[in-house]
Amino acid sequence: MTALDGIPAPSTAPVDGADGSWDLTAPLREAIAEAERLIAGAPFVRTEADLLEGYDYLAGRIRMAMQTAFDYDLERPLFVNPTHQFSRQGLDNPDAIYFNAYLKEGVEYVIRGRRGTSADLSFQVMGGAYTATSAATSMLAFDDRELERDAEGRFELRYTAEPGAKTLIVREVFNDWDAEERGTLTIERVDTLGQPARPLTRALLAKKYEVAARSLTSSIQTWFAFPQFFQYKEPVNTLTTPASTPGGLASQRSSIGHYALAEDEAMIVTVPRCDDAAYQAIQIGSDWYASTDYETHQTSLTKAQAQTDPDGLMRFVVSEHPPLDGAPIANWLETTGHRTGSMMLRWQRLERDLGPDDGPQVAVVPLAEVARHLPHTAPLTPAQYAERIAARQRAVARRMIS
Repeated sequence: MTALDGIPAPSTAPVDGADGSWDLTAPLREAIAEAERLIAGAPFVRTEADLLEGYDYLAGRIRMAMQTAFDYDLERPLFVNPTHQFSRQGLDNPDAIYFNAYLKEGVEYVIRGRRGTSADLSFQVMGGAYTATSAATSMLAFDDRELERDAEGRFELRYTAEPGAKTLIVREVFNDWDAEERGTLTIERVDTLGQPARPLTRALLAKKYEVAARSLTSSIQTWFAFPQFFQYKEPVNTLTTPASTPGGLASQRSSIGHYALAEDEAMIVTVPRCDDAAYQAIQIGSDWYASTDYETHQTSLTKAQAQTDPDGLMRFVVSEHPPLDGAPIANWLETTGHRTGSMMLRWQRLERDLGPDDGPQVAVVPLAEVARHLPHTAPLTPAQYAERIAARQRAVARRMIS
């Protein structure tokens, strides 16, 4: 599949309409049309289901582009949540809440918050941006263990944006979806606090629509290219030794890969449970390099959600169909119709570094033979599995913001 019929090519910059109206949205309309062509022409779109998912992905990209252009204000910074269950990108972590704030070089910021009970709260200053040809630069990365907190968990951080600093990213990561609670977080720019916002002008709005247009097509092209730098350089159906995540956090290690499984095949991923990490998890994603439905399907698991066998190992099964003689199991990762996709394991807030022995081992076997490789696993009834999914839905509703 290459392109959709009937979508006009991008034309010109915005001009006034024939009726005298301001045609400020023209760049965005043309960008949406171009984005639709990119989605329809994606090399991994093979079926109608793939294209339907692509259009859903496109809706999230449009949403993110509008948020990027209209919610951000360098004079009045705030933390925006650009990635969530309705706006998936960059193999987003189902266990994380992401907060972004734009920075201006030389300006002092005050970040205040109250630490919740999540497994990890980390901060990262990025220079530049991810594009289809380059990655952003990590300029500063640390977690809340470096902050002073009072008895109620409150903290205050002052930061003057250094040359090249563009974005502050905060990640709040949850290992136990049921027990851990969110904290609070704000950011202020010291020199503009208490001043009114800039008045709306035609030029300002035109610029915002242009920023949204550029952001939309750029984000799609970026996330088409990004996994080719990392995941898809690895042999299919393998996972790497734990290593520092490219551009990632100081206390995080990750193992990456991608899978290709027939409908009657399963991948068994065996990894030691790591009690030297506050957070440990596995997820599978789509060829759009985004998380798949982690709310109504089990496409990710943390060590708190997973079964650990008596030998200290967690054995996960990646497959389309229930893997134990047609029955689901606690450590089943559903491919939800995706014959191919990306994979990632994460360890965060580590107390020590990881080596090869901490990493995953992978085996691809016929689905009918999975039981032979799971000596400690019992099947779940449909009702038991439905309760696991219900718990995920409740947790996402309680934790996520959009």
